[in-house]
Amino acid sequence: MKDIVYFDLETRHSAAEVGGWHNTAEMRMSVGVTYSTLLDEYKIYREEEVMELIDQLRKADLVVGYNHLHFDYGVLQRYDMWSMADTTRNLDLCKDIEDRYGFRLKLDSIAGASLGNSKTAVGTQALKWWAEYAKTGNEDLLMEIAKYCCFDVKVTRDVHRYGIEHGHVKYDDKKGGIAEIAVDWAR
Repeated sequence: MKDIVYFDLETRHSAAEVGGWHNTAEMRMSVGVTYSTLLDEYKIYREEEVMELIDQLRKADLVVGYNHLHFDYGVLQRYDMWSMADTTRNLDLCKDIEDRYGFRLKLDSIAGASLGNSKTAVGTQALKWWAEYAKTGNEDLLMEIAKYCCFDVKVTRDVHRYGIEHGHVKYDDKKGGIAEIAVDWAR
């Protein structure tokens, strides 16, 4: 059986705190989450376990994420000397849509229109949880980040599966309607 690993991570610092989006490696991972189709399970990684996360991604037959080639792999680059994009097989749903159609869509827009559900929070909330965790050591806050990240992985997985099943995804066209674009994610 093929192992598709869906992946997302949250960071400790914002782009503003590290001098801009070109410094993603300086944002550092707070929590990373994967879902493996082979194992049929989610796995949560702390920064101390980042090499286990990298190992799982490298062993996967396919890593599926949303803007993971640019952002998430940029964050992981601080932990490994090898390029994650060069040492993994990937389908970045965001990049695929942008390459095909010339515009970027938010995962939330696609999930809402295609699946009828959306993300549970925004990334800035995860940063607030991390800052409070760093001050207090309250493990409940770390679990909030993990739950948020797990849900993003689930949404990415469900959007990917929807695209495979239907050959398209829908999105909010920001004019009060729903638009549809073809995708070829069954490859």
